[in-house]
Amino acid sequence: MTFLNKRTRYTLISLLLIGGTIFFIYLMPKPNSDVKNRDILSTIYRDSTQSVSVRVEDLLNQMTINEKIGQLALVDRQKIYDSRDLAHYGIGGLLSGGGSKPSSNTPQAWLDMVNEFQRSANESRLGIPLLYGIDAVHGHTNVPGATIFPHAIGLGASRDADLVYQIAAITTKELIATGIFWNFSPSLDIVQDTRWGRTYETFGSNTQIVRELGVAYINGLQSTTVGASHVIGTAKHFLGTGAMVWGTSENPDFKIDQGLTDIDETTLRSVHLLPFIDAVNAGVGSIMVGHTSWNGMEIAANKYLLTDILKNELGFKGFVVSDWYGVYEISDNKYEAVVMAINAGVDMVMLPFDYKSFTKQMQQALLNGDISTQRLDDAVRRIMRVKFELGLFDNPLIKTIDSAQLGSSAHREVAREAVRKSLVLLKNDKATLPLSPDTPHVLVVGSSAHNLGRQSGGWTVEWQGVDGNGLSGTTILDAIKQTVSEQTVIEYDKEGDFPMTQGLADIGIAVVGEKPYAEGWGDDEHPRLTDEDLLAINRVKKRSKKLVIIIISGRPLDIRDEIRTWDAVVAAWLPGSEGEGVTDVLFGKVPFVGTLPVEWPL
Repeated sequence: MTFLNKRTRYTLISLLLIGGTIFFIYLMPKPNSDVKNRDILSTIYRDSTQSVSVRVEDLLNQMTINEKIGQLALVDRQKIYDSRDLAHYGIGGLLSGGGSKPSSNTPQAWLDMVNEFQRSANESRLGIPLLYGIDAVHGHTNVPGATIFPHAIGLGASRDADLVYQIAAITTKELIATGIFWNFSPSLDIVQDTRWGRTYETFGSNTQIVRELGVAYINGLQSTTVGASHVIGTAKHFLGTGAMVWGTSENPDFKIDQGLTDIDETTLRSVHLLPFIDAVNAGVGSIMVGHTSWNGMEIAANKYLLTDILKNELGFKGFVVSDWYGVYEISDNKYEAVVMAINAGVDMVMLPFDYKSFTKQMQQALLNGDISTQRLDDAVRRIMRVKFELGLFDNPLIKTIDSAQLGSSAHREVAREAVRKSLVLLKNDKATLPLSPDTPHVLVVGSSAHNLGRQSGGWTVEWQGVDGNGLSGTTILDAIKQTVSEQTVIEYDKEGDFPMTQGLADIGIAVVGEKPYAEGWGDDEHPRLTDEDLLAINRVKKRSKKLVIIIISGRPLDIRDEIRTWDAVVAAWLPGSEGEGVTDVLFGKVPFVGTLPVEWPL
């Protein structure tokens, strides 16, 4: 009897080992030679006359476990060292992080790059197309020559939903021209502390305004088509990211970005959740999880927020994507982090680096039963639904670039209107504004007077923006020169170092503000003007009868000690490429209509 028990045990152990080996082999990536077997598969998912749900289920039923795992991976395009990996691992999405661009940064190079990635993905057994995503947060500003709109904080000042809709629609047209169908925008964060380096990415601190403009942006972005192509948006950052507490960042280089949100659930729902409810009702395709913690837990690991509230209570049908490396912030143990995030409700993981390790982690989690196949299927089903709705299976490539869409005069005119409507008049003593185009003598100073990079801010060509004039557009200095009469004398010196002359200039204009920055690198405990700008202001003040200050910034700056000596002050935010929009208002062509989107102590 003892012999039989041992034998039985050995037999059972052997069967388990054999079964586990077979299952693991099933999980392993399949070679590209499987492409030749496409003709034996059901092709219902390829039939555009079928409903999206039928096509999704047909495809899902044919996918191996490994092919499903690949769809959950979102990788920065710079980390694809062998393009054959796109098919080999069945990678679901690629992105260009800030500044991640082709070596020749032209519209054609972008289109060629994205199309080549799509062709490589099409070599997979089932020919599943990629989602290619990008941060086009104030226009498709990764590409030189594209329209550069004011950042969201300026649009919040405009409070013009129709205008925001137009801006989003134009962004869609310019994205499609380069073969991109996924935009990581809009930000629906309700900013509470303007020291945050992402303040300018938000529409402001008023929940109702954020709701209205957020829906307008999503509708403009997703309802605009170019031929058969359209774009999905990403409502971000779910949830409560705008309420992070200063000094709590988990990143040693930051102060508030990637920090802790310390509010109760009632506030979370009544202030921060409402814009996302509207986004879900508007049919937003994806929602991005924020780099923040609430109730002691990373949002990316919070099943209550991602599944119970977002997916079940709100009925969100799109897919949830994590932020850059956000899943691996959950735990030092990467396997544990992946398991927690997927089970919490993250559908696509912005890795954005090591997809091979992620594949192994997912394989092991499924083998161990730490992630269920039902949960995997739910994530893949959500991603596939969006890909089918976008028409990627039917038209994955943009064959020829429509160069007329990028930075066209019509698009730039909308950007100019947005600048006009975003300007906020903070002070106007002695009826200084509007200025007369016939003003005889004008002095112009300041770090931002002749600097398109500073006008545009972060997320412009580079992640942290550029500081200088390597962009297309009109600086505020050039716009002033184009606006005044031929008889007006314009003198410009950035530092305000003018030679002593008889008499004072009629008007001194100082265009001053912040250098470009993005995310936590812009966290600043005391946002204020630089000493260099203050010196230039003082110099031009001594040589002018009246002084106008134009502030170029992504948030309120502390000017309480200086403003009393200035005649007029204008908050221009980060207006983008169309400097004429500033002078249209400055010289009275149109009135000031902007209102503060956040509090600005004066």
